Amino acid sequence: MGQVVITVNNRNFTMECADGEEDHLKELAALLDNQVREIKLGVGEVGDIRLLVMAGLIIADQLSEALEKVETLSAEIAGVHKTGSEAIEQSKEVERAAADRIEAAAKRLEQISRLARQG
Repeated sequence: MGQVVITVNNRNFTMECADGEEDHLKELAALLDNQVREIKLGVGEVGDIRLLVMAGLIIADQLSEALEKVETLSAEIAGVHKTGSEAIEQSKEVERAAADRIEAAAKRLEQISRLARQG
């Protein structure tokens, strides 16, 4: 288990994390600290707990928006795959129809050729 000292709102906190996750935890702490600083610039000092709750809600809102975008993009990708599959199936149908017409034309040419040889 790894340990990391993070700083949020000019206060140090010792946190434990899984080995190898230390840098990620530092990045998350920096994100939270930046959000706290932005709030303090906008509204001033409102108390540590309220400040952290506000920062948490803003970050949760950003996460919610990102998840909605991921969901929308996933649906769009699924639609593209479906459209691609439908296009492939239509292409196969056109190919089959063209092959049937070519075969019918070939048979007709054979008949004409036979008739021409007989006559």
